[in-house]
Amino acid sequence: MSARNPGTQLDLEWVSKVKVNTQAVLRRAQYIQGLKLPKKQWQAAWLLKAITCIDLTTLAGDDTPSNVHRLCMKAIQPVQYEHLKKMDMHDKGVTTGAVCVYPSRVADAVKSLKAANSNLPVASVATGFPAGQTPLETRLTEVRMAVADGATEIDIVINRTLALTGQWEAMYDEICQFREACGDAHMKTILAIGELGTFANVYKASLVAMMAGSDFIKTSTGKESVNATYPVAIVMVRAIRDYFLRTGHKVGFKPAGGIRTAKESLVWLLLIKEELGNDWLTPHLFRLGASSLLADIERQIYHHVTGQYAAYHELPMA
Repeated sequence: MSARNPGTQLDLEWVSKVKVNTQAVLRRAQYIQGLKLPKKQWQAAWLLKAITCIDLTTLAGDDTPSNVHRLCMKAIQPVQYEHLKKMDMHDKGVTTGAVCVYPSRVADAVKSLKAANSNLPVASVATGFPAGQTPLETRLTEVRMAVADGATEIDIVINRTLALTGQWEAMYDEICQFREACGDAHMKTILAIGELGTFANVYKASLVAMMAGSDFIKTSTGKESVNATYPVAIVMVRAIRDYFLRTGHKVGFKPAGGIRTAKESLVWLLLIKEELGNDWLTPHLFRLGASSLLADIERQIYHHVTGQYAAYHELPMA
């Protein structure tokens, strides 16, 4: 991965001056959704790019070692070999960006990937996911255990109460502690934007999370009523851009929750290209959190290669 964001001192003056022009954000989101999407071979190439940025995720109560194993095998070989061969991409190492599981399933994922000689990253949600309402010491222990089991990326959740009540110092201190507990593992900070109320709050939470050393900021847990939306994404990526211009540190962005179609993945890539530029169009700085998105992308690639659409049952998980 690229150089990490070391974080900065908490700059409360910067946070307090934040204002967001809601109408301008909504107009920009509409503009990006109206952009022409690439077609034919260009679309296929962009879809392969989207696959390399997916955090292939299972966060179900009934996860077992066997379905985690299946997820890992799918992450290593996300598109059928013969389809990649027809696109001359069979030897380009097309995998997803990572697999993402609960802390108790990290060891299973690490074992499956090791057995397959894959160095694909294992991401783990932690810190009382999805609500973040367990005691701080419990949340820190969860991070340390996931790292000890081999997770190289940790998706933490912020304490939304602190963000909603403007307790930015307390939120900053908590995230700094999570960052320390992560050690060498990269930290993705989930803002749960559906529970933050206003665009200004989303922007402020984004800034504080980056100041505390987040390597990525992520929209949602996927468990809130509102998840990744384009207007909120624009607010977050503008915060990423401002933070980069002020500090020189690049922070990644991860939309998650409700992203299911190939077309949506293309809009997300366009949004990043338009707002942050090509530097961010890499798994080091952009991830899509999704569980069912890959199946739809695969159907589009199948169609590109064969001229026909596959039924979902023809595209097995592994």
